[in-house]
Amino acid sequence: MLIKPLAPQTDLDPATNVDSATVVHLVNTNAAETVIIRSGISSVGIGSFTLEAGQSVQVEKDPTDLLSASANGGDVKATKIAYLN
Repeated sequence: MLIKPLAPQTDLDPATNVDSATVVHLVNTNAAETVIIRSGISSVGIGSFTLEAGQSVQVEKDPTDLLSASANGGDVKATKIAYLN
C-alpha cells in the first residue's frame, strides 16, 4: 500500500478532524477491536464501523467531520493522507 502523509500522525483521543483531512489512514494498535465513529461538527453521528486489532483502513470524510473511537482512542493512530482517484 502506498500512502502520502500530509500531516503528523495523531490519535483519536479525543475526537479530531485530523487536520481537516478528507482522507485519513487509521491504524488500530490495540489488542482489541474498536468502533470508529464519524460525526458531524455538531457531534451528531454520521456513521461507524469496526476496526479490528492490528488492522488499518483509509477513511474518506468531510474536512469538518470528526473521527473518534468507542474505546482505546489513544491506540488508534490517524494520519491525513493524499487522495488519488
